[in-house]
This record gives sequence, C-alpha cells and structure tokens, in this order.
Amino acid sequence: MSRKNRWLAAFLYPVLMCAFLIAPDAAKAESSPANPFEGYWLSQGHDGVFKIGTCGDTVCGHLVGLQYEGTDVPRDKKGNSECNLLMLTDFRASSDEGGRWNGKILDPDTGSVYQAQIWSPRKDVLKLRGYIGLPLFGETQTWTRYQGTIGPVCKMPH
Repeated sequence: MSRKNRWLAAFLYPVLMCAFLIAPDAAKAESSPANPFEGYWLSQGHDGVFKIGTCGDTVCGHLVGLQYEGTDVPRDKKGNSECNLLMLTDFRASSDEGGRWNGKILDPDTGSVYQAQIWSPRKDVLKLRGYIGLPLFGETQTWTRYQGTIGPVCKMPH
C-alpha cells in the first residue's frame, strides 16, 4: 500500500465511522422535534397540576395535582379518579403555526374531548387553547411552570 493510500485509509476510516454513527441521530432529531413542554404545569385557576411528557411519538399530559377538600379524590364523569387522569393527548408539532402543537383535551366533567393547541410564548409559560371546529371558536388559558409539591393521592397543598 502506498504512503498516500495508507494516509487516506487512516484518515477516512474514522471519519466515515463517525458519519455512520452520527447520521441516525441527526435524522431522528429532524423527524421528531424536542418537547418544549416537558415538566409540571400549574393551570390558570391554580387548581390543577399537569405533568406533560412524551407518549410514544406524541406529547401528552396527566392531571397529577388537584385542589380538593377531605380525603376523597375528585372523580370524572365515569366515576374514575381524576388522579393521574390522561387529559392531554396526541399533541404533535404543527409545521405551519409558529411553534404551536395540535392535539386533544378531555373535559373530565362531561367526558367530552376537544381539539386543542399548546404553545409557549416565553420561558415557563404555556398557552392552551381548547376549541370545537376552528381555533377561532375556543378559549385560551395561561399555565405556568409548577415548582411546588404534590401530596399523596394528587393532593395539592393549600
């Protein structure tokens, strides 16, 4: 093997190996954008805390903190505990709406599921808009990052 070929082999082999190792991760990062909503969020009325995270290839949110009196956890329309209730589902980044993610939200009092959008206009602030049909016909809430504690059975401190 000539001196030039040895140098090419010594140089190209590590470069090609790095390219093969990095390429799958780069493709993965492009195909599924990071979840900017990961973490705990306090609802606008300060009566609920949601844990938002990744569920497969979508973003979802569970109700993990509630304001309630006594020891009985609030129940949804079907009589199930609202503690850890999956309420935000199937959120995916929208390609045309400037950082908004589209998904669904459950109203535990009625059992109805509505279309929804979430976005973050600034750090530690989340906007959630639930609607029927078009986003124009909906209501927007402002949620903030939650740094507090949650007691047993999803109970929030007063």
